[in-house]
Amino acid sequence: MSKTFAWFVYVLTAAFFACFFLWPIGTTLGGAFFDADGKFTFVFVTEVFRNRIYLEGLGNSLLLAIGSTALAFAIALPLAFVADRYEFPAKKLLTAAILVPMILPPFVGAIGVLHILGQYGALNAVLMHLGVLGPNDTIDWLGRGRMWGVIALNALHLYPILFLNLTAALANLDPAMEEAAENLGCTGFRKFRRITLPLIMPGLFAGGTIIFIFAFTELGVPLIFDLSRITSVQIFYGIKEIAGNPFPFALVAVMLVSTALLYAVSKLLFGRADNAMVSKATTVSNARTPGIAARWACTLGFAAITLAALLPHIGVILASVAGDWHHTVLPTGWTADHYRTALAHPLAVPSILNSLKYSSLATIFDLVLGVLVAYVVVRTTLPGRNLLDALAMLPLAAPGLVLAFGYISMTQDGRTFAFLNPSKDPTLLLVIAYAVRRLPYVVRSAAAGLQQTSVTLEEAAQNLGCPPLRALRRVTFPLIAANVLAGGLLAFAFAMLEVSDSLVLAQKQIHFPITKAIYELFQMMGEGRFVASALGVWAMVFLALTIFVTSRILGKKLGALFRV
Repeated sequence: MSKTFAWFVYVLTAAFFACFFLWPIGTTLGGAFFDADGKFTFVFVTEVFRNRIYLEGLGNSLLLAIGSTALAFAIALPLAFVADRYEFPAKKLLTAAILVPMILPPFVGAIGVLHILGQYGALNAVLMHLGVLGPNDTIDWLGRGRMWGVIALNALHLYPILFLNLTAALANLDPAMEEAAENLGCTGFRKFRRITLPLIMPGLFAGGTIIFIFAFTELGVPLIFDLSRITSVQIFYGIKEIAGNPFPFALVAVMLVSTALLYAVSKLLFGRADNAMVSKATTVSNARTPGIAARWACTLGFAAITLAALLPHIGVILASVAGDWHHTVLPTGWTADHYRTALAHPLAVPSILNSLKYSSLATIFDLVLGVLVAYVVVRTTLPGRNLLDALAMLPLAAPGLVLAFGYISMTQDGRTFAFLNPSKDPTLLLVIAYAVRRLPYVVRSAAAGLQQTSVTLEEAAQNLGCPPLRALRRVTFPLIAANVLAGGLLAFAFAMLEVSDSLVLAQKQIHFPITKAIYELFQMMGEGRFVASALGVWAMVFLALTIFVTSRILGKKLGALFRV
């Protein structure tokens, strides 16, 4: 690739992110810090901290983020350590099943959880049958205000990201360092705390950051659980007043600044990579086989966590085939009509076609730009290539709700991008939003492929008279095709089930993507939530196949796609 073309890729990427990443964020901050006369002010932001309702929303959002991240750590860290160090029955099957929770957006899983753990759910029905509860007694197992239910759903959906990062970090750990510690008398938990944990801290930080930001800005599950005192929900409802109310802008600004500050503090405390290892392990780490009791304890532990993580999926599947399910252990009556209705409902099929259209166009864009960015970062000596890499990965650290709100703000009448106003037709804006959010997956997977492919093959082609771009197309791309396919599949699958952008930007039924259709169906009386569950199962099957294919291609390298 010529230096001129490399600079062209750099400028193109910078321009794209300037328009559709920095501009929407800047527009939002402008609405929060400038009044109608264009004067700088802190009044709107300070009012957020004076308003008891807004302050409670921020506190609850922070609780959700901290709780979800802590619970995900508590689940993923022991599982990753056990999977790396021990052999036990059904290990391959159970470690593969770790990915299963990722095949269903948590807000769809919340529908199933309500049927199981809600006040009139299956668990209370079981306790009534056992005589533990009276006929008129109910317990909401999701916790006071259902906050703990949101925390549990977030953690059970996202702990695989942390697990993938930790298993990759443990696999790269040089066992000689632990052996040296043991020779000096440092064993057991002390060895883990003083040696192992500092060395895998970058992996912990990489996964934990994604979980924290996701949980802090999560919109779908609080909406399903009808939690109004959450900042993300307050922003969602405030979009209706975006033209004349500065406080939604102030809320988004506070959320964005809070996310950035929390990220910076955690990076300072936990994200340092000062504990460097040699480039290659001096010895090979082999998982050992413990005693029979310990082996089966590992198997049962993995199975129990997987079952808990599958609870939302089980609930959605049962709801999708239920004739009715209210205050009973299992649905009363079984039917496949909801699946037929889900494919015949005026909201369903058009939403599937819309999602296919939006996601396909976004993925094509990501594949082209992502491969070019990865090539510039890995194969060239361009002075700003590290900055380009960081720029391409920024969307992983930016809350989706913040970007979606920024897109609404920058496309209001009279603004530069008013021609993209989603109230008229959100197609182009949704494609852009999906592309921005999922570009990191393609960049990171393509970069991994390029790092594993010798540059001498391209140089040989160029020495035989093949121009650089042709060498990229004819020689390099076929060699990294599997990695690009994996990144493209993930980008497409997660774009299909994107929540924040879909709920915020799609405002007319004719343009609804699948996640917005599921939400609207859930809101309907009667069989609406059962049809929503059926549509969620169709989405679950699609994403399961995608993640299975991707994991088969990338293996343990899958975790690298989820690093900020």
